[in-house]
Amino acid sequence: MLNVEGLNAWYGQAQALFDVSLTVGEGELVVIQGLNGAGKSTLLQSLIGIGPRAQGRITWHNEPIQAWPAHRRAKAGLGFVAEDRRLFTALSVKENLWIASPSGASPSAQATPAQRFDRVMALFPQLQTMLHRPASQMSGGEQQMLALARTLMTGPRLLLLDEPCEGIAPVLVAAMRDALLQLAREGVAMLVAEQNNILAGHAQRVLVLTSGHVNAPA
Repeated sequence: MLNVEGLNAWYGQAQALFDVSLTVGEGELVVIQGLNGAGKSTLLQSLIGIGPRAQGRITWHNEPIQAWPAHRRAKAGLGFVAEDRRLFTALSVKENLWIASPSGASPSAQATPAQRFDRVMALFPQLQTMLHRPASQMSGGEQQMLALARTLMTGPRLLLLDEPCEGIAPVLVAAMRDALLQLAREGVAMLVAEQNNILAGHAQRVLVLTSGHVNAPA
């Protein structure tokens, strides 16, 4: 599904990733662990095509995509949820969801926008009571749910998740974990960066990133 070979990344002259190679197969949950500054966010940003200058080979269903811009990778089925969420804070929850669907939908997605909306409401019933609330008036955990739900509106086949359960209330951590595991059971592949071992115990593989290098699986 996704294959990465010899990925290197730089911020200016400072190298952040060193010959990173990994794979994510159909329906797999793969977790990348590492301390702050290890390069987890840099790796995910490089895969979606934003952030640092990167070199290496990235293939998606056997097609090289390293030269593709981020929007083309998203339309091909890659969904990215950043640690900082990147919501439209002046828009309502419902507007944040619907703005993602019309132009961002993956051609491979079978569901209609309305069906995807119903699906994310089922996954995150907490959002149903705040559809008209501005995103700026949500808690951090609620914003994280909205960020994931918005990405799901694009119909991704692979989710790239940067610390999805970090820094949010325990009750919302459980809701996020359960939603992600439900998606995994439905066949959505995931590459998750995390420090807190929320999803690692459920993963097919756990990789450890240390100072920009991928070590042997934990």
